Amino acid sequence: MVTIEPILLFAAILVLLGVLSSKISNRASVPVLVLFLVLGMLAGSEGVGRIEFENYELAHAIGTLALALILFDGGLRTPMDAVRTVGKPAVLLATVGVLITALTTGAAAAWILGLPLLYGLLLGSIVSSTDAAAVFSILRGQGVGLDERLATTLEVESGTNDPMAIFLTVGFIQLITGDLEPGISVFGFFVVQLVMGAGVGLAVGWIGVGLVNRINLDAAGLYPILVSTVGVISFAVTAILGGSGFLAVYLTGLVLGNRELVFRRGIFLFHDGAAWLAQITMFLALGLLSVPSSVFSRAGEGLLVAAALTFVARPVAVFALLPAFRFRLRELLLVSWVGLKGAVPIILAIYPLLFGLPNGQLLFEVVFFVVLVSVLVQGWTLPMAAGRLGLQKAPLPTFPVTLDITSLRHVDADIVEYAIGPDSRAAGRRLKDLPLPEGAVVAMVGREHRAVPPSGSTWLKPDDYVFVVLNRELRTMVDRVFSPAPGLAREPERLVEFPLPASTTVGELEEFYGIKLDADSGQSLGRLIEESLDGVPLPGDYIEKEGCVLVVREVGKDGVEHVGIELMVDEER
Repeated sequence: MVTIEPILLFAAILVLLGVLSSKISNRASVPVLVLFLVLGMLAGSEGVGRIEFENYELAHAIGTLALALILFDGGLRTPMDAVRTVGKPAVLLATVGVLITALTTGAAAAWILGLPLLYGLLLGSIVSSTDAAAVFSILRGQGVGLDERLATTLEVESGTNDPMAIFLTVGFIQLITGDLEPGISVFGFFVVQLVMGAGVGLAVGWIGVGLVNRINLDAAGLYPILVSTVGVISFAVTAILGGSGFLAVYLTGLVLGNRELVFRRGIFLFHDGAAWLAQITMFLALGLLSVPSSVFSRAGEGLLVAAALTFVARPVAVFALLPAFRFRLRELLLVSWVGLKGAVPIILAIYPLLFGLPNGQLLFEVVFFVVLVSVLVQGWTLPMAAGRLGLQKAPLPTFPVTLDITSLRHVDADIVEYAIGPDSRAAGRRLKDLPLPEGAVVAMVGREHRAVPPSGSTWLKPDDYVFVVLNRELRTMVDRVFSPAPGLAREPERLVEFPLPASTTVGELEEFYGIKLDADSGQSLGRLIEESLDGVPLPGDYIEKEGCVLVVREVGKDGVEHVGIELMVDEER
């Protein structure tokens, strides 16, 4: 008789190893997703664990639920303002871009593998989407600091492109099996997926906001569970109705994350942990499912398919669609390189096996190898690529703890714990000398395991912990007060952006910053940008001038209001 206890113990050990591997990932700069997959493969039939796991239906179910949780957390953390800024290019990449990638890769795969064209296009469809779990994990987990417009484009694309990949995959399977005729039936299937996913996702998100804020639960710990349930309902209802559950759950998270919620901080922390657990479980299960000897026997064909996908198909899609949105060449190159593959292609590669297609096992093995190559090579080199292209920025400092004020359900305030480092702007200053905005107050200073009652004359020292009560809209300003001072880090030759009011004149730019532009000295930077651009300027638009780039950062009713000046500097000088 098989008992549950040994299974639970082994599963817990695998998850524990997955959690601990994140430390190895950070120190060795190895994408953590690779380590999760490797752990699963080591525990599998040809590894030290010798676990025979060939249940494709269960693996598909685990992967689907895990991906839904990951997308939900991604939606929660995506600012709506950023989505409005990058919506058009991201959606184009998520639809037309996926189609271009699928067709280009599919044609190459059919030739490389000697398969009929429809099978090649099926493989191209399976690997066509950028994986949300991989993108979120590497951009957020490995501290790849990118410009907000660029990072949000990549995140929104990865969160919304699964419906197109699923539509293409299922469509080509049904064309192969004869269950779907080319033409209107294929188009109708896609429209239902997209419209149903968007409609149900937005509606459930809107209903969920009202439910969470009005239900008045007695236990604060139930709110994260309630929010999770709303996300699962959105996914399940949409899937039952024939729409894209992945798109729906992402949009539901987007709506919830951009509205004020009761115990918001606790909800976000819970779902951050849930998303990590989902990633660990999903990649461990997919690693268990693989047979390494079979996967690596396809190394030659897999490398050729991966090369066609990475160096031809993805760049063709990016360079065909994004130049119209004024992305610079180096940004286009980085977006081309961040076509990361992850769990979604492996989950989709299970579909041909579930449908019993003759070449299903071949497709699964090639796709698995392509994903390994993508996550390992692209994921590993992404920070270096961003740096070489001059797009890597120092990430904003992260602070260890933010607490909700739970005694007041709807108060728009947090308690934030700031660790004072030796390079912090606040180190060596008295509290009364800190330029804290109105609405932020220091509640306590922690020093050497004791509490120091704060007063205006209290000096802050390195290794202190400062607890600040603040209104949420002030968080960004207060973060800057306690963040590292500029110029202390020694990183030669990197791209630095200086924010300035658009009213700053060309003459003032030369007088105070030593940047000389070939323009009238009395002309404002805002007017210079407006005259140089075709059409109404939008946030993220830019013009290149002698030795620098002027970027639109904020636009008001009277035109450009704030400008970012990007230039290369050597901070050692």
